[in-house]
Amino acid sequence: MLLKEKISQYGFKDGMGIYSDSELIAIMTGVTESLAHQINMNDPISTMTSVRGIGKKKAMIMEAINEFARRKYERVNDNITAIMCPEDAYLYVKDKLQFEHKEHFGVILLNTKNNIIGYHDVSIGDLDFSIVHPREVMFEAIKAHASTIILVHNHPSGDPSPSDEDIDVTSTLIKAGRLLKIPVLDHIIVGRERFISMKKSTILSFG
Repeated sequence: MLLKEKISQYGFKDGMGIYSDSELIAIMTGVTESLAHQINMNDPISTMTSVRGIGKKKAMIMEAINEFARRKYERVNDNITAIMCPEDAYLYVKDKLQFEHKEHFGVILLNTKNNIIGYHDVSIGDLDFSIVHPREVMFEAIKAHASTIILVHNHPSGDPSPSDEDIDVTSTLIKAGRLLKIPVLDHIIVGRERFISMKKSTILSFG
């Protein structure tokens, strides 16, 4: 079905999720479908403008859309002020992490009543891994006078199943937390519209 026919039939009554990436590019920029198929929204402007028919103006439109989306989802959910269960932690960071193309490892900082006193990105890794050092995690906890912490990171693949590396890093951080008397309450792995609580899955013993 041609995009014009699809828009005529469905419009946006069922949401924009029914349209492919290239169809969304065509809708946003006004370029033809065949041209949209040659464009990757993650490409730099220099790469976009190398496609015949894409000038600086259309490339800048796409860059502006990318920046708008980044700003929309870069912040944590400020409506959640306390973490009482794994779902709270997931909802707190879901919008920030689930669409990232690189692995982000962060820490939620809590007081004695499990109220959130801060969030910090500890590291941003390559496509499928992140390098985390206990010193960096615990430094943020000590600096914020946190009583407990929750570890969070995303899997760009969309599958939140923990890897062997995830388990090793978590185990190391749990031990560091015990030594410093700043318990690690959980480690939330964020996938695409789903998550795993490593504590709830009993992979490791927390606290």
